[in-house]
Parts: sequence; structure tokens; C-alpha cells
Amino acid sequence: MAVDEGLVEILREDLAHTVNISEKRMFGGLCFMLNGNMLCGVHKNGGMFRVGKELEAEALAIEGARPMDFTGRPMAGFIDVEDDLLGDDARRHKMLALAQAYVGAMPAK
Repeated sequence: MAVDEGLVEILREDLAHTVNISEKRMFGGLCFMLNGNMLCGVHKNGGMFRVGKELEAEALAIEGARPMDFTGRPMAGFIDVEDDLLGDDARRHKMLALAQAYVGAMPAK
């Protein structure tokens, strides 16, 4: 897996006290799942957060965020982020809060 393990550790630490977090390899990287639903992750070119359509505009306003489009088509409700966003505590925490608000309201899988 060609991801920055330091960034993976940062997210692990952020989520250490969150109940029902698991890890799963997907999207060519490592994703963190909340109650079985994809929450966020790290891939070889940065990271991603699942914020839902309702919070997408707010997430895209954060510097270093863009629509996720691994397949060449934007994936609604998913945000792709640069490495430096993941390394910046304030921006990462804001993005993670948006993702937790959305994914935390979803039924468990």
C-alpha cells in the first residue's frame, strides 16, 4: 500500500476514542469505517472524507478540499483532500467533524 503511514497514524489518533471504528483497505488506501460505513481515509495522493451531499459545499470551502473523482466522475458527498490538509490540525478536525456528523447519523451496517 503506497500511502503515507504518518497520515494514517494522525487519523488513528484522531479517532482513537471514537466507538465502533474499524479499518478497511479500499480505494487504493486505508479507510476508517464508523459503524461499518466509510468515514474517511488515506490514499496515495492524500485523503478522503465522506460528508454527504448536504455538507459538501461546507467541506469544499476548506482549503485543500476538492470533489472526489477517482473514476473521472465526481462522487457526490465524498471529498478528496491534499496531504497538507490532513497534516493541518484545524482543517483536518473541521473535515472530520463534518464526516462524523454525516456518517454518524447513518444506520450501522
